[in-house]
Amino acid sequence: MNLKETYNRIANDWYKDHKEDDWWIEGTKSFVALLKPGATVLDVGCGAGFKSKYLHENGLNVTGIDFSEKFIEIAKRDVLEVNFIVMDMNEVGRLNQKYDAVFAQASLLHVPKSDASNMIGKFVDLINKGGYLYIAVKGIKQNGKEEEVMEEKDYGYPYERFFSFYTMEELVGYFKAQKLKIVYQNEKIVGRTNWLQIIGQRI
Repeated sequence: MNLKETYNRIANDWYKDHKEDDWWIEGTKSFVALLKPGATVLDVGCGAGFKSKYLHENGLNVTGIDFSEKFIEIAKRDVLEVNFIVMDMNEVGRLNQKYDAVFAQASLLHVPKSDASNMIGKFVDLINKGGYLYIAVKGIKQNGKEEEVMEEKDYGYPYERFFSFYTMEELVGYFKAQKLKIVYQNEKIVGRTNWLQIIGQRI
């Protein structure tokens, strides 16, 4: 089962399980504070639309994309004010428009690290001059793997997901390679996960 099929399968359970997550709030507040009211934001890998809703409620004009039809169905049901599109993030170039910011929270972590630089470049290409890129990924555990297919049974049935893990130094390197000015960095440990958040500005 590929990742899209997995997320379509677990979407309803994932939705219930992640409603109360709050590790992302501090970094997302910092992201919102950088933008003017009405700024256009592309939420890449929007899932069930939790963060799209937050961004919209904070005055931003949001478009959310996700490759999971089930996630987009849930998002459209819950967040009527946001435009949601079924789309793989590899295909963002098809949007044929630019945004004031791209918000990619917990989406790049499903991309092989060999493709990460190229994917970040695609995100940057969508951003207006002076705009911002936000990325959040999982940090590498001490002596941990850089990439792993994880078998999980959280919801009472087995499923697999591919993850890539990063260091903040790697993220900084990717951003500098794209000539982004880094304006925010944060590491937050939640349970066994170290979430890395970084924001860069396209100069």
